Amino acid sequence: MTTEKKPLVPGADAPIRYTQAPPVAPLRAAEASASYGADPTTRIALIREGIPAAAVGTLAARMGMSKELMLASLGLSRATISRKEREAARLSSDETERVLGFDTLIGQVETMVAQSGDAQLAAAAGFDAAHWLAGWLSTPLPALGGLAPASYMDTFEGQKLVGDTLAMAQSGAYA
Repeated sequence: MTTEKKPLVPGADAPIRYTQAPPVAPLRAAEASASYGADPTTRIALIREGIPAAAVGTLAARMGMSKELMLASLGLSRATISRKEREAARLSSDETERVLGFDTLIGQVETMVAQSGDAQLAAAAGFDAAHWLAGWLSTPLPALGGLAPASYMDTFEGQKLVGDTLAMAQSGAYA
């Protein structure tokens, strides 16, 4: 679908044409951290479309974390998410982006383990990136001023900081 908008730049003659991204399949629990490895255009399309509100509970269960704790760390209203679940509605783009932040971090941990060369050993030992991440998110870290990473998950910049902190830990830098 193509829409036209008037240019924001004074003096520009032609209208700017925006093409809507094709629909993206909803996030499913079976998709192991689908958003982490996704190319940016796919991720943006998923954010714009919104994920089903039920994905919040699915992701919390996958992480072994209470839904209430996840919602609190994301700064999302329990009442709003519950209403959207009852209505089988999708989350807004802002809500979707926050929830996908958790999924992205799970993918980052899975990638870190795979890159360590011990992925098979970790799998044999029953390592679960989602459960490990849930525990790590609640642990206060000196690199974050003594705060738990979960306290930064309510903003995109905070999620980026948490991801960078994980990357520093992988590289052996102070984290």
